[in-house]
Amino acid sequence: MEADGWQLVEDAEDADVAVVNTCGFVEAAKKDSVDALLEANDLKGHGRTQAVVAVGCMAERYGKELAEALPEADGVLGFDDYADISDRLQTILNGGIHASHTPRDRRKLLPISPAERQESAAAVALPGHGPADLPDGLAPASGPRAPLRRRLDGSPVASVKLASGCDRRCSFCAIPSFRGSFISRRPSDVLNETRWLAEQGVKEIMLVSENNTSYGKDLGDIRLLESLLPELAEVDGLERVRVSYLQPAEMRPGLIDVLTSTPKVAPYFDLSFQHSAPDVLRAMRRFGDTDRFLELLDTIRSKAPQAGVRSNFIVGFPGESASDLAELERFLIHARLDAIGVFGYSDEEGTEAAGYDGKLDEDVVAERLARVSRLAEELVSQRADERVGETVHVLVESVGEEDGVYGRAAHQAPETDGQVLLTSGEGLSVGRMVEAKVVGTEGVDLVAEPLFEGSPARIEEAGR
Repeated sequence: MEADGWQLVEDAEDADVAVVNTCGFVEAAKKDSVDALLEANDLKGHGRTQAVVAVGCMAERYGKELAEALPEADGVLGFDDYADISDRLQTILNGGIHASHTPRDRRKLLPISPAERQESAAAVALPGHGPADLPDGLAPASGPRAPLRRRLDGSPVASVKLASGCDRRCSFCAIPSFRGSFISRRPSDVLNETRWLAEQGVKEIMLVSENNTSYGKDLGDIRLLESLLPELAEVDGLERVRVSYLQPAEMRPGLIDVLTSTPKVAPYFDLSFQHSAPDVLRAMRRFGDTDRFLELLDTIRSKAPQAGVRSNFIVGFPGESASDLAELERFLIHARLDAIGVFGYSDEEGTEAAGYDGKLDEDVVAERLARVSRLAEELVSQRADERVGETVHVLVESVGEEDGVYGRAAHQAPETDGQVLLTSGEGLSVGRMVEAKVVGTEGVDLVAEPLFEGSPARIEEAGR
């Protein structure tokens, strides 16, 4: 868009067209997306804004249906429109009409065999998989290496897309149908984008996709992540590499070794357990049980005792019994997770589970959600207390005279896992990595004293 003469503005009221990136994952996220579209529509007539356009997963998932249900949106653009988005927006801005697409199952756009997908990928719209190089004149400092990307803030942390789509068939999840089959970005593209980000001042990258443990299977090497991580960690200027969303059923010894022993790679495990009762997991079309999951955590902590682990869980799944819920609670009590997300089950249209028998009443789901959420809050606070006395490496993310200095340790991912309040901000600035000793907690958050040269905490550490 920038190459075509468009300019990104800070304030939506200064925009000719407001483009709303929507989410189509769960009901609450879809509601937030609709609210954002309505909020953007309120700008029309009060400033420069003339049009509101929906893009993203909800726009892709519902297409024409969304356009008919939400006339406030002047356009609904699916993934296939992205390559020509500049022309699409100009047409809408000029008062023309762009016919919204009829949704289709995007899993059918690529071959079933992962090994055959890369050859076909060029003909399929894959958001985030665009050319690795910017047009001439748009790459600051980095020359032709810079990716087709613009940073929206000066944060020392940035996400980097590793892959998109998913080949798993979890019975509660609709994502594969509108995101498509799993396909990896090439390692060179991931490396080039990371180098560019480091040159822009980024100190930590977070690798994101629907399933990072599958990375490389369509490139002929299911262990490609194990070789890519050390290369990313060696990028000049980078202090930390973090991997999100790992499938427990796909964890392998080599990947655990790399995640727990590679300098600058955070020993961080965002493991998608979802439940631990065997019968519920089978109904979800997933694998594992409490004891196998605990064995996996024991293996991780035997290699990196301070490793961070987070996970999400669904309660109230169709057919979930009281004993199933008790089994999940047994797992949570013994797992010592740093962060826990708990969600109550709700039907997602187009999923297998939506047609299951054994649906629980909404009030039962709500009661179980409240019960497990209370337990989770207590457990993550206890886990934070266990870290008192540990030495952590904190990436400083905000420095304020009144609010204090905050950052995150290796076991804390951005926005989801808590943070660290540093007791002293002397000489600290955003983006600096500082060693600190944990001296207290505030719920899931930690309080830590920086180990500056000559500080009491440093002297105490040296004495040990």
